[in-house]
Amino acid sequence: MSAAIQFTRGIDEPVVPDVRLTRSRDGQNGTATFYFDEPQALVGEVRQDITGMYLLDDEGELATREVKAKFINGQPAGLEAVYLMRSPEEWDRFMRFMQRYAEANGLGFTEA
Repeated sequence: MSAAIQFTRGIDEPVVPDVRLTRSRDGQNGTATFYFDEPQALVGEVRQDITGMYLLDDEGELATREVKAKFINGQPAGLEAVYLMRSPEEWDRFMRFMQRYAEANGLGFTEA
């Protein structure tokens, strides 16, 4: 298994998100905000019940329930999910997931 993101367990989301990271100055806390433009979970042929965002890789699963849908003129347009990291260990674990996800999806990293 490489790395995948799911909104419904067992169904990988093929749309690759824009991910923005922030971290506190002392390195104790961090936030990853994911934005999916027209994700299959919302606009696919079969709409899914979104139960959270699940980040899956060889080490296991990271999860958040903080997922919000965006609608434009009554039509689903996107999903925003926020994953909170409350320790340097959680940050490191998240970064290992993102490294695997980036390799699997041809993504790069740009530092602000």
